[in-house]
Amino acid sequence: MELFLYQIIDHVKEGMPDLSLVDENYGQLENIDQSEADMYPLTYPAVLIDLQEALWSNLEGRSQKGTVKVNVQLIIDCYDDTHYGSGTMEAIRQRAAMVEELHRLLQGYRPKEDGMLVRETSKFYTFNHGIKVYEMVYSISATDIIKDTQTVAPPRKVTVSVKKL
Repeated sequence: MELFLYQIIDHVKEGMPDLSLVDENYGQLENIDQSEADMYPLTYPAVLIDLQEALWSNLEGRSQKGTVKVNVQLIIDCYDDTHYGSGTMEAIRQRAAMVEELHRLLQGYRPKEDGMLVRETSKFYTFNHGIKVYEMVYSISATDIIKDTQTVAPPRKVTVSVKKL
């Protein structure tokens, strides 16, 4: 499953080269105010991607098929004054266009041949320091094939003795 994460990160960075950061989500946003946390700095605009969970069902043998949830966060710092009459309301449109571009890039993307990303939920919220988070959860089907191997008995131990003459 980790291959999904690598491929999606690569796909997003190639499709949106103007992003400052595309990375695996390992708590960067939640630790933004933790000066003692040993993390790379979060720069904007950023996309953080994480595999949330997978629900599996059994196939033949030990193989399984599952649905993987992929959480994608577009994080933008919003220092623009966007109230009516400010002259900078265009920043709202620019953020909306970035969200749309990210979704178009991900919706239907196939990191593997057996599944494609399908958006399930979206939510948008503000965070500390004037940060706006656009969060989308996608699902994708995945197959984990485990080929059965044949167990073979270990070779018999051969003892060699030397006769003295």
